[in-house]
Amino acid sequence: MKKTYEVLQEAHGRRERFAPLWDIGVSVLVLLCAMLLGYLFYTVGFTEANIITVYILGVVILSVITTNRLCCLVASIMSVLIFNFFFTVPRFTFRFVDPGYYVTFLIMFFASFLTGTLASRLKKNAAQSAQAAFRTKILFETNQLLQKESETTDVMAATAGQLTKLLKKDIVMYSAEKGSLQDPVVYPAGEDHPKELLTENERATADWAFRNNKHAGATTDTLASAKCLYLAIRVNEHVYGVVGIYINERPLDSFENSVLLAILGECALAIENIKNAKEKEAAAILAKNEQLRANLLRAISHDLRTPLTSISGNASTLLSNYQRLDDESRTQIFTDIYDDSMWLINLVENLLAVTRIEEGRVNLHNTAELMDEVIAEALKHVDRKSKEHIIRVHSEPEFILAQIDAKLIVQVLINIVDNAIKYTPEGSVIEISTRESGSMVEVSISDNGPGIPDEQKPHIFDMFYSGANKVADSRRSLGLGLSLCKSIVTAHGGTIEVADHEPKGTTFTFTLPGGEVELHE
Repeated sequence: MKKTYEVLQEAHGRRERFAPLWDIGVSVLVLLCAMLLGYLFYTVGFTEANIITVYILGVVILSVITTNRLCCLVASIMSVLIFNFFFTVPRFTFRFVDPGYYVTFLIMFFASFLTGTLASRLKKNAAQSAQAAFRTKILFETNQLLQKESETTDVMAATAGQLTKLLKKDIVMYSAEKGSLQDPVVYPAGEDHPKELLTENERATADWAFRNNKHAGATTDTLASAKCLYLAIRVNEHVYGVVGIYINERPLDSFENSVLLAILGECALAIENIKNAKEKEAAAILAKNEQLRANLLRAISHDLRTPLTSISGNASTLLSNYQRLDDESRTQIFTDIYDDSMWLINLVENLLAVTRIEEGRVNLHNTAELMDEVIAEALKHVDRKSKEHIIRVHSEPEFILAQIDAKLIVQVLINIVDNAIKYTPEGSVIEISTRESGSMVEVSISDNGPGIPDEQKPHIFDMFYSGANKVADSRRSLGLGLSLCKSIVTAHGGTIEVADHEPKGTTFTFTLPGGEVELHE
């Protein structure tokens, strides 16, 4: 449809330049052919009615192939005169003997004129239908192109491409930012574009169209000396940019102007949608950050009060009653102060680590490490209450290497093992095993405690999530350790998941990239 319409449009443009000569020449040729064919019918002996239909056919043909509707009227009159001159008695004169020819001539004229007028209207309707179909196709293509873009500059570039293809004219695009037009971008219809499109006068005209939200430049009454016609890319009163169309010698016709306005409307809506989407995304991020901040403040205000109160209370007891306390009581108080202090230190370390990893400010220092050594180092720093549990490490006969940042993986192991210690009863068994799985190393930490409910498993790695049953990553349910574990493992390119341990308990499994021994000769 598009290609056909463009061919017809070009042909129509050429015809418009030579319309008067074309119409006269075609009219003379068609009437001459009708006369010759009528003379042939007359020679053969056909009736006058047959000859009249030849002239009516000629008028219909002229109404279809000529551009001026006046040709139909002139052809109808000429057909009557030619028929009178050549085929009525006395022949070769404009006189006639039979008075009935008055009616014949009148009917012939009206029949020719009406059929020609109807044919002309059908041609016009067909042309309008073709224009409407072409306009719909162009707008549909434009809409599809603009929906694929996610940046304003890409939307304006796609719009300029459509306009260049449609109008066959150079296009100048000005995007708007912070209330002013940016530098122009020219999209030439050919291989090059005129330098006069980027003059100060052109920029001033575009600025006027931007500030006043109106058309300006060539073919308008405002700054008509400009080489381009400038139109605002707008939605209601909000202007997102300005487009300039290099008019040159051929102004836009009404159809081109209507399609142009429709495409600019699509462009403005696409830009507004992108703007709204970015605002919604920014608002969602802000809301998420505010929620995280509120959760953190709520957790800190609620959960830190207990250890701080315990530390200050125990310290006050030592200050007031140190001499009256026996050694066992003092040792217990010192141990409680130490445990609460270490909990606070671990909390701060986890919080800072999570923040750095989530913001991408942690650079991993990966080296090939023996997993047995990493696990042994982690077990040196687990909770003091680990003595109340049984911790077993299962290792493969061969050495297993992983390409990791050892310090961070030690923190992962500490957090998961501490989690198992705090939420399983005394005497529970905690098992740590490693094995190779393809190019990855798989680490599993299992316990035979009460386990984690299924409804909590999808959220167990969420920051600040503690669960209704206090199954979380710290004894006071601040919910940072497991979130940190997931961030660290993900940063290494691995995965972490939680599952039930048979016959009871919980298993945490995470993967790490495998390592290779480097030999230095």
